Amino acid sequence: MYLRPDEVARVLEKAGFTMDAVTPKTYGYRRGEDYVYVNREARLGRTALVIHPTLKERSQSLADPASDIKTCDHYQEFPLYLGGEAQAHYGIPHGFSSRIALERYLSGLFGDPQ
Repeated sequence: MYLRPDEVARVLEKAGFTMDAVTPKTYGYRRGEDYVYVNREARLGRTALVIHPTLKERSQSLADPASDIKTCDHYQEFPLYLGGEAQAHYGIPHGFSSRIALERYLSGLFGDPQ
């Protein structure tokens, strides 16, 4: 069982991220230069956290992604995916089975909040 999107959002806030965008499909969170999305459509939580594609390699030592990419026109802070027919932004989706696992991942990827 994975953390639901609302649970991921609470862990992000505890880790010092601030919500700065809300759409029907996503919550956008910023901490300094770092930006992540919570996929609100991830009912079972498997793709609840979406990170910027440039973090993919650094993040692989911390957790396996749920899939190679997740596209959504609401990921405005992320680059456009040019491999598909539609013009959609993309990121790397992750799911976590516990708050502790997500906290460790965030700390490893972004460091502890200042």
